[in-house]
Amino acid sequence: MCVSRKRLTRSRQVQAGNGSRPTRDAAAAALYILVVSVADLHHLQRRSRAAHIMSNGRHLGKGSATPNVPEDGILRLYSMRFCPFAQRVHLVLDAKQIPYHSIYINLTEKPDWLLDKNPQGKVPALELVREPGPPVLTESLLICEYLDEQYPLRPLYPRDPLKKVQERLLIERFNSVLGAFFRASDGGDLEPFWCGLDTYEKELSRRCTDFFGGEQTGILDYMIWPWCERLELLKLQRADDYNFDERRFPQLSQWVERMKRDPAVMAFYMEAEVQAEFLRTRSAGKPNYNLLVKEA
Repeated sequence: MCVSRKRLTRSRQVQAGNGSRPTRDAAAAALYILVVSVADLHHLQRRSRAAHIMSNGRHLGKGSATPNVPEDGILRLYSMRFCPFAQRVHLVLDAKQIPYHSIYINLTEKPDWLLDKNPQGKVPALELVREPGPPVLTESLLICEYLDEQYPLRPLYPRDPLKKVQERLLIERFNSVLGAFFRASDGGDLEPFWCGLDTYEKELSRRCTDFFGGEQTGILDYMIWPWCERLELLKLQRADDYNFDERRFPQLSQWVERMKRDPAVMAFYMEAEVQAEFLRTRSAGKPNYNLLVKEA
């Protein structure tokens, strides 16, 4: 759609430069380009929903056959349903309505064919099936940045170079917050995690917007969301020790409620009780990756 609109604009500029009025044929051609582009976008949106729905959430493990995914040119995301880093990529794909197939992996007993595609055996991993190779991208932040540049509709990063760098710095800074979250989840001190969130409370207050991305969600919203979604999990884990203070985090508290209504967040949202049950099975040495699988 973006390419077609550029062509339409260029056509009008040439006609204006020649001092002539658009011909009937040129106007008809421009209208055809725009109509076809809109139809293509709607087709992609329908395919995106279908591609995401086709996975039943079952995680493939050692001894499993290579998944029978259609050779349709659609991206393939190797993921794990309970992984917050993989969740980042799902959020971006869904927010931008990019068609993709989800292939969930048992990370305890990885299938042999996964290592052929991705020797690191990591998730998330995005297979670019239309590219020669095809290449497989890893690391959630790099994948998300690639997707935002490759699919310019519904941009998530700011287009201004300075603002883009500032957003990257805030995302990188969140790495220390992740460490504090995981330590708190394991029974450590909660205060370092709250201190880490202080930065984002102040930043959202400074921006005076509903989301970090402005009036709609942006890249920073989606990159930090998986751990903010897990505040309810932390509350379950810490019980009486949990001391999240809405007076300390008034902006983030409202932001969390807005994020829960975001379509991309809703598409991958998981109740805290389910997350807690998965962690319980993992701690027992038998992680149940297929908690969400509904048998036919």
